[in-house]
Amino acid sequence: MAGKKAAKLPRKVYEKELLRLQTELARMQEWVRAEDARLVVVFEGRDAAGKGGTIKRVTEHLNPRVARIAALPKPTERERTQWYFQRYVQYLPAAGEIVLFDRSWYNRAGVEHVMGFCTKEEHQRFLHQCPIFERMLVEEGILLRKYWFSVSDTEQQERFRRRLEDPLRRWKLSPMDLESITRWEAYSRAKDEMMVHTDIPEAPWYVVESDDKRRARLNMIAHLLDSVPYHHISPPVLDLPQRPASTGYRRTPRELQTYVPDHAADL
Repeated sequence: MAGKKAAKLPRKVYEKELLRLQTELARMQEWVRAEDARLVVVFEGRDAAGKGGTIKRVTEHLNPRVARIAALPKPTERERTQWYFQRYVQYLPAAGEIVLFDRSWYNRAGVEHVMGFCTKEEHQRFLHQCPIFERMLVEEGILLRKYWFSVSDTEQQERFRRRLEDPLRRWKLSPMDLESITRWEAYSRAKDEMMVHTDIPEAPWYVVESDDKRRARLNMIAHLLDSVPYHHISPPVLDLPQRPASTGYRRTPRELQTYVPDHAADL
């Protein structure tokens, strides 16, 4: 991007605003459930662009029975013979549900195309069918939001390096991720072509600048909340009952049960 790079968002500012936005997400969830709405949020972008971390913050305080994550593995031999979109359709939400796609049908426009996992004909067919597929989802009443997380090559390289050195995040780094370094421009061209065909009025792309992960998370969540026409749903009135008097029950003696050792006592 041209111009001066924005300063990294202070952690205290980030955490305060994140909590506020997560509170609103919980309210939006109740609206989705009460109104039988169906919400699909697609997370795409460069490797190490911060998609997973943002999804984690979105779902952190949501009900997993309402909001679920669809992160599909590579297709099986049977799925490879199906209509391309077929394996994704089964993960679409029913009434009162939210589904967040941690990568989606756009795999064909990106990694499959760049790495040669699909033919040119399959790639072109995808670019033709995808807008039709998404218009069908919107016509069906599904709220579809698509976010592309953009990260600079230098920041991506630094994040890969940190993953390589951190045993808690080493699993995030795959040979396919490393391939994206040497194929940076190929992925850029693939993304540009994808945008030309699939950035449609019914389901536009929203680009999230994510060199600063904190800003990216807040910006994406705030935009999602602004784009969904939810309103506050009053929760049911619940009264905490008084605990009844004992009727003589006695707990099973501790020595008859196997307890987890008190690891914390040795700290």
